[in-house]
Amino acid sequence: MAFDIAVKRIYEPPAKADGQRVLVDRIWPRGVRKENATLTLWLREIAPSDGLRKWFGHEPERWAEFRKRYRAELDGNGEAVAQLRALLGNGKVTLLYSAHDEAHNNAVALAEYL
Repeated sequence: MAFDIAVKRIYEPPAKADGQRVLVDRIWPRGVRKENATLTLWLREIAPSDGLRKWFGHEPERWAEFRKRYRAELDGNGEAVAQLRALLGNGKVTLLYSAHDEAHNNAVALAEYL
């Protein structure tokens, strides 16, 4: 089954085309007011563990190993994954993240996983 998933920095303005907006970071992004985020859900439980996030440090040379380790965490996190897949059954979902690197972040890895 193909899902309609987009990935976007939370600092970009919300758009109708985003569909359901889900923040997938464990920590609330700096400088973003909750009332302005226009979130459907903050699914912090699906974010990488603190240990994995700190180990990765957004270093591109660790990207392949980060994706492998994060995939293993997601395999053991059935409840949060099921919650996100249920949203995907209702239409487009935009996964929101706060990292500066648009190519190497947990939202990109999560979209690949789904």
